[in-house]
Amino acid sequence: MNPAIHTETAPTLLGIECGGTHTVALLAGASGQLLKRCDTGPANLRLLSDARLIAHFRSIRRQLGIPAAVGVGIAGARGVEDCARVTRLLDHVWPGVPSRVGHDLESALAAAHYGQSAPSVAKARLIILAGTGSCTYGQNTRGAVAKVGGWGHLLGDHGSGYDIGFNALRRIVADYDQSGQWTPMAQAILRVLGLNDPEELIAWVQQASKRDIAALAAQVFESSTSSDARDILQQSAQTISTDAAMCARQLGCQRQPVDFVFAGGVFTRQPSQVARVTADIRRARRGLRDRFRVLERESFWGAVSLAEQALNASPLPHRVLAEKGGSSLLVTPRRASGELEVSVPRASGLSVTEQRNPRSMELDRLSVENAIELMISEDELIPRALRAQKKQIDRLIRRVVRALRSGGRLFYVGAGTSGRLGVLDASECPPTFRSDPEQVQGIMAGGVPALHTSVEGAEDDVEAGARAVVFRSVGVRDVVVGIAASGRTPFIWGALAEARRRHAVTALLCCNPHLEFAPGSKPDVVVSLDLGPELLTGSTRLKSGTATKLVLNMVTTLAMVRLGKVLSNLMVDLNPSNMKLRDRAIRIVCELTGSSRDVATRTLEATRWGVKEAVLVLRKSM
Repeated sequence: MNPAIHTETAPTLLGIECGGTHTVALLAGASGQLLKRCDTGPANLRLLSDARLIAHFRSIRRQLGIPAAVGVGIAGARGVEDCARVTRLLDHVWPGVPSRVGHDLESALAAAHYGQSAPSVAKARLIILAGTGSCTYGQNTRGAVAKVGGWGHLLGDHGSGYDIGFNALRRIVADYDQSGQWTPMAQAILRVLGLNDPEELIAWVQQASKRDIAALAAQVFESSTSSDARDILQQSAQTISTDAAMCARQLGCQRQPVDFVFAGGVFTRQPSQVARVTADIRRARRGLRDRFRVLERESFWGAVSLAEQALNASPLPHRVLAEKGGSSLLVTPRRASGELEVSVPRASGLSVTEQRNPRSMELDRLSVENAIELMISEDELIPRALRAQKKQIDRLIRRVVRALRSGGRLFYVGAGTSGRLGVLDASECPPTFRSDPEQVQGIMAGGVPALHTSVEGAEDDVEAGARAVVFRSVGVRDVVVGIAASGRTPFIWGALAEARRRHAVTALLCCNPHLEFAPGSKPDVVVSLDLGPELLTGSTRLKSGTATKLVLNMVTTLAMVRLGKVLSNLMVDLNPSNMKLRDRAIRIVCELTGSSRDVATRTLEATRWGVKEAVLVLRKSM
């Protein structure tokens, strides 16, 4: 329901809800009066470049002008860096105007309480959203947030219009196969699609969009007197009510009342579905004084609420005390399990990895021969730096051995070159030592795509680092090693902070000897290599990368030696997965037992190419 349109002088609030299918922008008065509205095209953050998003905002500015504050809820925004990116772009379009940016679920939640206070009895407010897609999202009184669902139509979207429409299609063809008859619901769907024959349904589904299938939900509701339609709607209600109850649980409200707010076309157009979901949640949370209501204002009014918060300088959901380039960074993600404080260490002055090397000031004018000599002389500094940290490397290896012996795991966490080196070392352990791929793992900021291309902002996402640790169920038996040449990459500090909270052993491998750690934030082991500035300023793939690879070589190689995967200096636990490695396995068995190649080969085949097992069998027969 839209409020009546009024005119008002100032201040004005601009709320912009950027969705995957369209954008709605509202200019409102400070008291919530609608002054002007414009509708424009889709704007999913994941699909737009900075230039296109600026153009999108500028088209809105041309229609709605300059407000006192801007609030944006945008599809595709996931973390601090995404919101910071949009904030920077807003400043291009509305310079100096305060703004607040959140994802579209956050703006929907804000719409639930825009212009009203939360009921005193409720400990959390939770949006149950079901339109074309679906999701449940909530926030408790401590500011912690939780989300269940929202995985898209292929993986989830429980209770959504798509879910209802797709289940209806599957049901009608199953009924047709069993009875040879089209049910009334099937006839209604066939009629609305303009199809003359059931066989035409196959071609229609192949070219149908997500929205096309979601639109069929209307026919299911119209056919709700039939048992098939009732079953589909009840199943849909049960799945999304289960998600909602789980979301409330993640907010810590197993025994506290929650304000459940229904949003999206499935609920706003179908009161009967609201009643079904309400009944299911009441059964699951029997005895609690939960409140249930339909969102009174469209979700895009939540973006106006965000603008109001920006105008009143309300705290952001992520507290940033200093930017990355400053002396420190403290980010506090709101989490259903409690706040996680992440303190990135100070660096006394500019990071060593960013300083200019006086020996290479004329690098662009050196002959190739002299440049090679310069690079060799720079790399000769690495052994000295490694020896200076020998005790710390020894401590790290001992911690890793202890963890792996007790069934724990080793995680390397990094971004850019550091992350790629960690992934490389982890990936080489299974073929070299026949270790379980779970035993040594690399965590790369930005995921697999970042292995071969740059993922903008990935290394600055503290929450993503913490989530990577959470999703791998890191625990007290594990070791988490953050790798960063500067020692200050936010992604790895998010991972280290979460690992420390879970009582895992933490370590930092860096090339910056001038770090200052906040109390309680220093990892259990710090290997800090003093290599001096890079020959090419800031290019940490040079000395820093080489030294990092050497340390990682030591950690996994010597840990596996201590675990008995090496006899003498031979790999007796390698995985002979190709001809070269099988030939090596045969030579190892021959070397350790004095057997002929034929005997070694037959024994290896009998032990399924287990080198250690073959050696033991042949030694017993001697």
